[in-house]
Amino acid sequence: MEDDTSNDETLEEDYRHRRRRLIIAYFMKKKRKHRYWISQHIQSWKTSSEFNTLFNELDDENFKMYYRVSRQQFDELLTMIAKDIAKIDTNFRKAISPEERLAICLRFLATGDSYKTIGYNYRVGDRSVSRIVENVCQAVWNHLQPIYMCLPTEREWKEIAENFMLKWQFPNCIGAVDGKHISIKCPPHSGSQYFNYKHFHSVVLLAVVDANKKFIIIDIGSMGRFSDGGIFSDSAFGRRLQNNELNLPSDQPLLQGGTAIPYVFIGDQAFPLQKHFMRPYPQSACRNSREKRNFNYRLSRARNVVENAFGILSMRFRIFRRPLECKVESVDLITKAACVLHNYLSTNQTIIAFDEASAEDGSVLRSVGQLHDNVRATREAFHVRESFCNHFNNNNIN
Repeated sequence: MEDDTSNDETLEEDYRHRRRRLIIAYFMKKKRKHRYWISQHIQSWKTSSEFNTLFNELDDENFKMYYRVSRQQFDELLTMIAKDIAKIDTNFRKAISPEERLAICLRFLATGDSYKTIGYNYRVGDRSVSRIVENVCQAVWNHLQPIYMCLPTEREWKEIAENFMLKWQFPNCIGAVDGKHISIKCPPHSGSQYFNYKHFHSVVLLAVVDANKKFIIIDIGSMGRFSDGGIFSDSAFGRRLQNNELNLPSDQPLLQGGTAIPYVFIGDQAFPLQKHFMRPYPQSACRNSREKRNFNYRLSRARNVVENAFGILSMRFRIFRRPLECKVESVDLITKAACVLHNYLSTNQTIIAFDEASAEDGSVLRSVGQLHDNVRATREAFHVRESFCNHFNNNNIN
């Protein structure tokens, strides 16, 4: 009986082994689905990407329209930032060249397309596009900001004031200021922190612009929900103005032999009235005063340059015409790079590849509401505004 039981157990164990082998053999025969380390469309990167085809085929005019810079400017930018954006080849693959990285970033800024769309066009992954854009924008800001957007010296502030007087007949003016909402996709776990009163998520770009529609100072990153409170006073620009840390020139008379008046920035009614910051008279005060209406007209006429600058910026770099779907830190980098590139192109007198007049009126960047806390202006600030009002109404200025 014991031998029979032992034989039965042996047979059963052999059966289990044979069955296991058959199951393994069955699955081994099934064709294993191949998983690519590199997507198939990326494998044709060296031959089919826009950089290896269209980039070299475009003539000068279409190149400028496509990348928003001329070939000469592209090469100049590449010379400045190549070392900062170059990557090392590995045993597995060749690195994307600095030239192609700059092309990817400029095309992203020019179109506002998603990372995926740019990735398909250039045959690279969307995460690679994201890293390239951040890397190139940081390099552009680091190299161009000290040249094209550094804090003006006292002499340079006076040159800005001379240009405002020459072009817009507003003396002692050293900059027009405004704030705009930059639309973004709601950041994860942010709740309503970036949700503004116009019912979309945003960060705020506060900018100072000169008479030639170039950015002097920018402050980016305030949450959209702060649009009804102290964005101006909490900004780096507002604090430095309040603490007299902007190297402003000493007071000068509006006319020779007159009383010395401070150099001022100008803005709309969203900003506070300060010694160095002029805003329009309220509408109620202008109903029965032609002199105050004339002052408001003069201020609005000169202040329009900041609206023009935002319009040109958003037409040149269409990334601002749609919500930015990236990290808030990346939004800051992209905005700073676009603004300093705007100055670079304006300084080098690039012929804009679109109708500049329509661009100045076509900005899709939304204005910010009240930018200051309700703090009453000082008596000195009222006196400065009255001095400008008297100057405009008592002198024949065209």
